[in-house]
Amino acid sequence: MLIEDFYTPAQDRRQLDVPLYRDSVQAGFPSPAESYIENTLSLDDLCIRKPAATYFVRAAGSSMEKAGIFDGDVLVVDRSLPASHRKIVIATVDGEFLCKRLDMSDPNKPVLRAENDGYPDIVLNGESELEIFGVVTTVVHPV
Repeated sequence: MLIEDFYTPAQDRRQLDVPLYRDSVQAGFPSPAESYIENTLSLDDLCIRKPAATYFVRAAGSSMEKAGIFDGDVLVVDRSLPASHRKIVIATVDGEFLCKRLDMSDPNKPVLRAENDGYPDIVLNGESELEIFGVVTTVVHPV
């Protein structure tokens, strides 16, 4: 698989501004909602900080469910962000694309951790070829 087949750049897209209401919606006890529009909100503005460095990819599988990433979710990935400790990254290990949490507790022995107990961690050694393709910044999934 080529990286060109893997992502869609997030630039040169038509922006859609949707009304953003001033009042928040209670997720606990009901509250009378006022119908005053505060402003508009673009999902591009909310989810994409650097369009030229951003791409989207669809998640497959269940290894990241405890991080709120489910099969079929769309991940917003920023290639300009540093892949640092505890960040969720898109990476290849020996040519296989993965979405995992990067553990740099021991800088000499990075680990890619699943967020599901049913999946093993990937401990990188001198023989593994790791390449980071960006940091996941946003997860979009249906309710």
